Amino acid sequence: MKKFFPVYIRVPVIFFSVFGAMEYFVDSGDRPAFVKYPMVGIFLFLFLFLIIAIEIVKAAIDNVTYQMMTEEQKKKLEEVTSVDISITNQQWYKNLMKRLTKSEPVENLSLLLDHDYDGIKELDNKLPPWWLYLFYGCIFFGAAYLVKYELMGGDNPEAELRKEVAQAKIDVAKYMLTAPDMMSESKVTLLTDAPALAKGKSIYVNNCAACHRADGGGQIGPNLTDENWIFGGSIKNLFHTITNGGRDGKGMVAWKGTLKPTEIQQVASYILSLQGSNPKDAKAAEGEVWVDPAMSKKIAAK
Repeated sequence: MKKFFPVYIRVPVIFFSVFGAMEYFVDSGDRPAFVKYPMVGIFLFLFLFLIIAIEIVKAAIDNVTYQMMTEEQKKKLEEVTSVDISITNQQWYKNLMKRLTKSEPVENLSLLLDHDYDGIKELDNKLPPWWLYLFYGCIFFGAAYLVKYELMGGDNPEAELRKEVAQAKIDVAKYMLTAPDMMSESKVTLLTDAPALAKGKSIYVNNCAACHRADGGGQIGPNLTDENWIFGGSIKNLFHTITNGGRDGKGMVAWKGTLKPTEIQQVASYILSLQGSNPKDAKAAEGEVWVDPAMSKKIAAK
């Protein structure tokens, strides 16, 4: 085993095998695992230290064992270990190199060329097959490259970069439209599905019912179930008012530091779902009757 894989090959192979396994199985995103998780780096360092220590201890034990042998035992051991079983001495390895290089031995003087420069002679060996295959591969690649990019007008790296950047901007814009934590007044929409309204109701009960009553009829704050609004009754108006607060000094506080944008959208949608519920003993209307500008334009057009 030692002849096949000496210590300077065995230690790196074992270490980098474990290193590769850690990088494969530990989910660290776009960063190396040993950088994102320091414990992984510490483990790898200790593992490398351990395998080096094992090799040193093995070498020390082998040395002590050898010194304790008799002369006869030492001779037998040397006879066994003197047999070269390294990879380079294996027949399959020699045959492989023969096929890859097709070189002739220096003793084959029939290949000797006529010219002689200061006693330096040259053999007429064939080019190694690996070199020829690589050369032919380069020719094929060059021809394919020429056809694709020069004759057929394929995108060069700069054009590919421009397309990828443009596509990335489209993807970012599409993501921004639906990103939960990036909801804003300009793109907020009214939610009508039951799960969203249920979440909005929970937020309303915990944060708004104290001033507006659980049924929205109004108490300290205005009635939220009638057609009158102080700052407008659209989903965008409510989103703005809840986010930034009401009238200075006597209005509602700003909730942007307490609620997330999506939570504000949910509670605003729930409030609008209370329209026309007519709770008992509701507070008198405040503000003006609000009419959707879009509906006003449609009526005017008729």
